[in-house]
Amino acid sequence: MLAALGVTAALSIAAAHGENLDQGKSATRLFADSCTACHRSARGLAKGRFRLTLFMFLQQHYVTNSTSAWELTSYLESVDGEKRGRSRTAAGKPPRPAGRMSGLPLRPPMPVPQH
Repeated sequence: MLAALGVTAALSIAAAHGENLDQGKSATRLFADSCTACHRSARGLAKGRFRLTLFMFLQQHYVTNSTSAWELTSYLESVDGEKRGRSRTAAGKPPRPAGRMSGLPLRPPMPVPQH
């Protein structure tokens, strides 16, 4: 009787340990459940971080498996990626020609000899 109780307890502990609490959640839901207590927005959280280190950090501290960590990593990068590109001030200016210093006219350094 005691042996059967021990086996049942061991099996229930093993089953509870293997449960995936993040299964079936979208990346936005993972963020809402895990991150909003400290972060109001997902913007800027992935900025300046390597994808692999962000994944490893999230997997170790916030999610229960690697699939969820990759989903959350991709979500955070996509939120930061929306604002990438030229800023509004740079978008209004014409592009600078390559190899030319601004404001200087195009001319040879010395007069060209006559032939």
